Amino acid sequence: MSLGQGLTNFLTSDLYGLTAEEYSLGRSNIEIVEAMITAGIKVIQYREKEKKALYMYQECLKIRELTQAAGVTLIVNDHIDLALAVQADGVHIGQEDLPPQIVRQLIGTSMILGLSTHSPAQAEAAVQCGVVDYIGVGPIFATQTKKDVCEPVGLDYLDYVVKNIQLPFVAIGGIKMNNIAEVHRRGAKISALVTEIVSAQNIPEQVAAIRQSIYRSSC
Repeated sequence: MSLGQGLTNFLTSDLYGLTAEEYSLGRSNIEIVEAMITAGIKVIQYREKEKKALYMYQECLKIRELTQAAGVTLIVNDHIDLALAVQADGVHIGQEDLPPQIVRQLIGTSMILGLSTHSPAQAEAAVQCGVVDYIGVGPIFATQTKKDVCEPVGLDYLDYVVKNIQLPFVAIGGIKMNNIAEVHRRGAKISALVTEIVSAQNIPEQVAAIRQSIYRSSC
């Protein structure tokens, strides 16, 4: 998948899926990704921090096969080497990872580069550096799925990004069925949900219900 195709999925999607095996009811990340694909999710991030490199490579390689066959954009969180090794569509980094300019040098121009941001200053810096394709905006609400997460930035930061930042963005952090409508109403075209999706017994049914919540907010 080319950079353009990968970004097209991002720009036209409503949901951004993430793996989180700890919350997946005993199912593997591969099973979860298969269910997300069946549910019609077009952007999926592989996010694992505790596993050994070889295990992640083998798992992510299979996920790359699944996403590529389905025309789904695969983003790898943090692990630049892993993203390159499995020929993912992109990599997502945080504020304490390598600088975006260095990451861009490593991954070249054909991969998507995403950057987490938590404040207006960080969003503006992402724009100014000129190498980031999209930013993460959050955590909007309190979240327990990420161990090193900062305090919630709230809807005010989302409002700032909608009004002032031209980069595409994904809203993330504590987004659930009961609050995604508000996030969408304020201008987030794509939202990342973790436990609300991976902890569902039936992921396609859950995704359909989430989309119904978004749709109702637009009526």
